[in-house]
Amino acid sequence: MTRQRDEIRSGRRGPVIAVTSAAGPTGAAVAGALARRAGEGGIPRTVVAIDDHRGSADGVTWRLCDVATPAVAECLADAEVVVHVAAPDDLASALTGSNRDRRGRTVRAVQAVTTAAAAVGADRLVVVSSAMVYGALPDNEVPLPDGAPLRAVPDDGLVGDLLEVERVLERAPSVHPGLRVAIIRPAALVGPGIDTIVTRHFEAPRLLAVRGARTRWQFCHVEDLARAVCTAVAAELDGPLTVGAPGSLDTQQVEALTGLRRVELPPGLALGTAERLHRVGLLPMPASDLAYVVHPWVVGADRLREAGWQAEHDNTACLTALLRELGGHRAVAGRRVERREAALGAAGAAVALVGTAALVRQARSRQARRRRPTL
Repeated sequence: MTRQRDEIRSGRRGPVIAVTSAAGPTGAAVAGALARRAGEGGIPRTVVAIDDHRGSADGVTWRLCDVATPAVAECLADAEVVVHVAAPDDLASALTGSNRDRRGRTVRAVQAVTTAAAAVGADRLVVVSSAMVYGALPDNEVPLPDGAPLRAVPDDGLVGDLLEVERVLERAPSVHPGLRVAIIRPAALVGPGIDTIVTRHFEAPRLLAVRGARTRWQFCHVEDLARAVCTAVAAELDGPLTVGAPGSLDTQQVEALTGLRRVELPPGLALGTAERLHRVGLLPMPASDLAYVVHPWVVGADRLREAGWQAEHDNTACLTALLRELGGHRAVAGRRVERREAALGAAGAAVALVGTAALVRQARSRQARRRRPTL
């Protein structure tokens, strides 16, 4: 199949680093960061951006193709290092179509890119996944080390997709012995254009708090993730690499920063509500996603820090950036939670809405009882 091209060839020379899914917000940030550091300290001189349409990244060579097809091999020709963005960062787009079709495309993409990278003789493959694959559990170590076991629930949602991606990558060294693989797992991403199940949680009118839970919030600005990819490439790191702002925020700190009040629900009610909403189609993501806004999944970024990476955005700055993005949405078209096709990206947000409505009904009921005449 003939590949459609849009290439800037002037001044091209030396080794190449290719970034797939480069038109999305994460891919654009990664490709832009690599282009700014091209030719420095182990980063190839030419950055090739690959997607089915041209994005906003500057200083790169664009090659257009569907990364989930064998055509990606032609786009990766002469690549020494390949960066593949597997984690979804546009929830509205990810929720179009069926779960089965979305997962099939996600797996086909990582298989095609991995096979093509090996076929063109690339030395290394760097894949952007998510720290969500570690799972959000009450007994999680805080912070989780890079090599912690993957304990996420293999559901039919986006986290389940990433677990399938991780399984493909786990087999890669034996299938393609000459290809070194690094997997970067960021905390909850924030930044321009980022739309995920966690960012959607903050579109709800209340913050969910589950009684007895040890909730901790950690974020990763997409610019810090892009710099982490640069560090991994320059330092020739492989294996699992976590990345996130240092430390974490508790619920009280998040309340103070967002101005949102919390609604506290018993665990059984919270999970049961999320399961019912998902079952009847009102909640697009599985109830297991509730864990990511309830239980900790904080990561340490130890190996990247040892290689010289440092976060430029702390958790407070990240949350401020997240709220700034949501503020823009409200100013243009109101809360996306009012649109059925968007619904709520995180189970916790939906449960918070239900809990808020329950509190309002209870308050009205108490007021009505007080107004009743006594005999």
